Amino acid sequence: MKLAKPFLIVAAVLAVAGALFYALMEKPSAPAATFTTLEGKQISLNDLRGQFVLVNFWATSCPGCIKKMPDMIETYNQYKGRGFEVIAVAMSYDPPNYVSSFVNTRQLPFPVVLDVNGEHARVFGNVQITPTTFLIGKDGSILEHKLGDFDFVKLKALLDKELS
Repeated sequence: MKLAKPFLIVAAVLAVAGALFYALMEKPSAPAATFTTLEGKQISLNDLRGQFVLVNFWATSCPGCIKKMPDMIETYNQYKGRGFEVIAVAMSYDPPNYVSSFVNTRQLPFPVVLDVNGEHARVFGNVQITPTTFLIGKDGSILEHKLGDFDFVKLKALLDKELS
């Protein structure tokens, strides 16, 4: 019984130290990517420093991507101009005319990029699954990397806190 108390104290100290170490670890930086939108505009992630940026790899053939698009539109419209940007990157296998049609019929308000040769997918860690979403912080670090459904409620809570 006497050994249990010191053991618990040591375990608690190690747990706190481990949590502190994890919290202070440097987050990976986003690649220095430059995108070209469907309209031909150049967007560099370096130019977006100081803002939160959501980079979403998607495809017109991806049911999960289509399902979450209204959430992305709503979030973008709510926070654009306040330090938040969205860049939707269509996968290389997605036919450009399908992407253009989707953008026009859904009236996507944020920049959409064709990843014609897969370069953007490669620099973001060889993205192959859609949707794959990266949340990039104001300092250019990757705050979150998510395969599948992205939690827009959590994102809005973060943006409300950080952009108010």
